Amino acid sequence: MNILRSTVFYLGYLTSGVLASLIACLIGPFIGLNKRLKLFSLWPKFANWFLHLTCGIKVEVIGKENLPDEPCVIVSNHQGQWETYSMQYLFHPLCTLLKKELLYIPLWGWAMKMLNPIAIDRSKPKEAIIQTLEEGSNRLQSGMYVLLFPEGTRVKAGRVGKYARSSFELAKRNNVKVLPLCHNSGKCWPAHKFVKKPGTITLKIGEPFFVKDSKESASKVMKWVENNLNP
Repeated sequence: MNILRSTVFYLGYLTSGVLASLIACLIGPFIGLNKRLKLFSLWPKFANWFLHLTCGIKVEVIGKENLPDEPCVIVSNHQGQWETYSMQYLFHPLCTLLKKELLYIPLWGWAMKMLNPIAIDRSKPKEAIIQTLEEGSNRLQSGMYVLLFPEGTRVKAGRVGKYARSSFELAKRNNVKVLPLCHNSGKCWPAHKFVKKPGTITLKIGEPFFVKDSKESASKVMKWVENNLNP
């Protein structure tokens, strides 16, 4: 049954993604960035509704009161595909970091490019860090939230990878807060797996804080995530 439900989900997910990207490409050039972000955020909202309808996966958000009104660096653990699109409608206006190759995907990549993401070359890690710090600073100064995944790759559900300090250094350099996130998306939507499992994806929003030492802050958030994933 889960195979059938997952198949129906992907049919709707991919079809709606193509249609949403086409609409964004047609309308995007004629409206400002803020309106583009709001327009494109409608698709991830639909995707989560459809995920619940077809696969029985609910989304619960805890700690919305912790979201700052001012720009900040959002750091999240990374377990799968769910968090790469869901954050687009949960936080606004949002700048994401992604592999530059994704921008070459017809329609979807073109639409994403209009959202002004930070597109890095993962084969050049040193240059990628410098680019993230420079472009991330520009996005923060323009009033956007910046979403980063300090683990750098997808990690199996229940586990936590090492958090890179560069995300926290970005916040420190710009004197903005870090907003830690923790979720268990991999429990219902495992990375690189076709079949989805019914259940609840819980996203916890922690208390924002200013960074004094980027290394200590990275360790602090890692422990917070570990405690919330395995209470």
